[in-house]
Amino acid sequence: MSDPTRILGRWLDEARDAKAPVPAAMILATVGGDGRPSARVVSLKRLEAGALVFTTGLWTRKAAELRANPQVAVVFHWPTLGRQVRIEGRATIAERELAEELFFERPKSHQLQALVSRQGEAIEDLASLRSRLDELESETDGEAIPCPADWGALRVTPNAIEFWSEADDRLHERRLFERDDAGWTATLLSP
Repeated sequence: MSDPTRILGRWLDEARDAKAPVPAAMILATVGGDGRPSARVVSLKRLEAGALVFTTGLWTRKAAELRANPQVAVVFHWPTLGRQVRIEGRATIAERELAEELFFERPKSHQLQALVSRQGEAIEDLASLRSRLDELESETDGEAIPCPADWGALRVTPNAIEFWSEADDRLHERRLFERDDAGWTATLLSP
């Protein structure tokens, strides 16, 4: 069986072509050291052969949870298309070169925000962050923004991918792909 991330790539393209809202948004679920699950929406930055890549500050809660327990779940949902993809896998910090490449692809406003805000940390108010953002924007006008040393790319390698397609009769199509040492196997699941 070939790599089901190719099917995911096709579904992402179809979601973009259909103008689905935020087609690359994915829900990432991690588990904290206390065993409690935590989920948030992140943006898929790249789909590689056999892996999904997103970026984040390496100081964030999600990065800390992934270092402690790399097992993750990811969900894509395109309600306008009647489709969903559920993924289980393992996350690892990718090579620094990839983090830098993806950082430089971000809009300048997103680059500056990564320098100004320590996502998830307690703050007094937003005014000081906005002031610092304005200062940096003026100071760096036309200059390349350096990728912070603690900015990273994370690669999720799936071991299970389920594709769900909505049906009017509620007999939705569910195709589960699971990876073992021999490769991928596919199973049709009852809705």
